[in-house]
Amino acid sequence: MRILLAEDEPELANWLARALERGGLLADWVSDGRDVLPSLAARNYDALVLDLGLPGLDGHQVLAQLRAGDQRLPVLILTARNSLMARVGTLNEGADDFLAKPFDLAELEARLHALIRRARGSAHWRQSCGPLSWDAGTKGFTLDGQPLALTPREHAVLRVLIQHLGEPLSKTEILDRVVSDARDVSPEAIEVLMHRLRKRLDGTGVRIATLRGLGYVLEAPA
Repeated sequence: MRILLAEDEPELANWLARALERGGLLADWVSDGRDVLPSLAARNYDALVLDLGLPGLDGHQVLAQLRAGDQRLPVLILTARNSLMARVGTLNEGADDFLAKPFDLAELEARLHALIRRARGSAHWRQSCGPLSWDAGTKGFTLDGQPLALTPREHAVLRVLIQHLGEPLSKTEILDRVVSDARDVSPEAIEVLMHRLRKRLDGTGVRIATLRGLGYVLEAPA
C-alpha cells in the first residue's frame, strides 16, 4: 500500500515515512499544500495523511479542493489541535479520521489500515482467499491455518494481491506498492516473484492468474 504524507516538519516526515515502510505502508512526502493535489493526480494512492498547518495551502483548503473534485480517497488528519471543535470541524469538512500530535505510531498504522479496508469495502481485520488468509494484526499469512513462510518481497507482493482481491494489477502497479522507488527494480522481477508464489500455492486451489493486457489477480478455489 502507498500513501501520500503531507507534512511540513522534515524530521517528523522522514521518521514517519521510514517507520511506516517497516509496517508495509510506503509513503511519499510533500511539504507544501500546493503539491498535494498534483501528487495525487500523478500517482494512485491508498490514503492521504494530511497535516492542517501546511504552507502554501493549509490542510483545510487542500481537503476542501479534494472533496470538491469528488475524490473519495481516505484522508487522515494530523494536527497539533486536539479540541472537540477541531475534530468535528475537520470530519464535517470531509476528513475520514483525525489524530492529534503527539501520536503513537501503532495507532496511526492501525487507523490507516482501517481506513483503507473500509474504502475497499471490507472492514475485516483478516482477508482471505480460500484457504489463504492474511492477518493485518500479525502481518502474517496462513495457509490452511498454518503459517506460510515467505521472503519479505514475496510477502509484500502476496499482500498486495490479497488486498486487491479480484482486481487485476499490472507489474508496474504491484511494484509501486512494494518498493519505495520502482525505478530501482525491474518489472521482470515481478515475474520471478510470481513464479515463486505459484510454487508455494501449488495444490492449494488458490492461484495467481495472468489476465492478458490487465495483469495478475489472486483467485480462490472454484
